[in-house]
Amino acid sequence: MTDPLALVAPGAMGAALGARLVAHGVPVLTALEGRSASSRARAEAAGLRVVATGELMQARWFLSVVPPAQAMALAREFAGWCQGVVRPPVFVDLNAINPDTAVQVQAVIEAAGARFVDGCILGFPPKGDAPGPTIYLSDDAAELATLLQAHGLQARTLRGGVGAASALKMAYAGINKGVALLGAAMALAAQRHDAGDALRAALGQTHPALLAQLDHALPDLLPKARRWAPEMEEIAAFMGPERPEAGIYTALAAHCRALADDLDGAGKAAAVLRAFPAI
Repeated sequence: MTDPLALVAPGAMGAALGARLVAHGVPVLTALEGRSASSRARAEAAGLRVVATGELMQARWFLSVVPPAQAMALAREFAGWCQGVVRPPVFVDLNAINPDTAVQVQAVIEAAGARFVDGCILGFPPKGDAPGPTIYLSDDAAELATLLQAHGLQARTLRGGVGAASALKMAYAGINKGVALLGAAMALAAQRHDAGDALRAALGQTHPALLAQLDHALPDLLPKARRWAPEMEEIAAFMGPERPEAGIYTALAAHCRALADDLDGAGKAAAVLRAFPAI
């Protein structure tokens, strides 16, 4: 029987990864103390095995898949759970954090007597028969990469040690999510000046692939905007606060929060972005 993995606070990505592993015969443990009803529902739908927090330490691997602002908090929780455990799970950080944050998480984990693996996830949650995202892991985690590959997920090791996978995530998200957020900013600005339809027509003529990407991305980013804000700040830190281009991502973090506030309030910007594909 395959050794169990542990995964806490199953959001959309974590629950989907857990479901794929369970479907391929890997027991996935989770603990739900203090978690929301939606986390519980996702865990049940994914077939995760709900256990007491202490029982998570029976797992061989512990996957940390949480919003970036919660990555350090979960690492500290895990460190507390390690007390008195002879062989704690290997802590695998798959979050959207910059390399410096990853090193800080590593220090917390190793001080608790556990092994740390740096990683990241690129792509969307696995769904149906689709391959799903690719999980990148530091090159000392070949055993885990092989396990994931054998049980329904795509995984690769990455040379460079701790920080390389985090750097890859920052650069990838900076382009992928950055394009979506810049597109949202320009769509809103154009619409404020009655040029929304002209912008769409121009993009369709000169950049049809980009237009198709924005048609999907602009409505889709709205419910994610608040979660994306800390990730934009992690990207700014990754670039280096002394570099002028880091200010782009600091501004995009504020843009994310403004979009999230609008969605929770009057919804004027949200209405424009939802309507963009139909202009």
